[in-house]
Amino acid sequence: MPSAILLQDVDHLGARGTVVDVSKGYLRNYLIPRKLAQPATKGALDEARRVSEAADKATQAILAKATEDAEVLSRTVLTISQQAGDDGRLFGSVTNQDIADAIEEARGIKVDRRKIHLDEPIKNVGTYVVVVEVAEGVTASVKTMVVERK
Repeated sequence: MPSAILLQDVDHLGARGTVVDVSKGYLRNYLIPRKLAQPATKGALDEARRVSEAADKATQAILAKATEDAEVLSRTVLTISQQAGDDGRLFGSVTNQDIADAIEEARGIKVDRRKIHLDEPIKNVGTYVVVVEVAEGVTASVKTMVVERK
């Protein structure tokens, strides 16, 4: 059985970059014409190894940057001012987007609003701890103070 290097994720075979053994007909008639795989020659294996090493290095660099950003965010205290009534209830609310904008303004770190975990928008003046997912598996707890705008 010939070996093939998968160029894309293929159901029941494996993930991109994986070397798999398949029948000659399956490789020649299905995988190659659809550009799902290529024959596993010595040069192709070397190239696949180089690409996977480069991807691993890039992933490690991104993870290191995310960890550094998470440490900075954990030490950050955000102050967001909103108009509020006498009872401390806000006229609007503080949403994920408001927190993302405050983080970018305070620390210069861009955070996607969908990565900020709030159960519901903040509607009262007070101090809250907001969990921010900086990258896959890397989170930070940001102390957020919502104050009344004078």
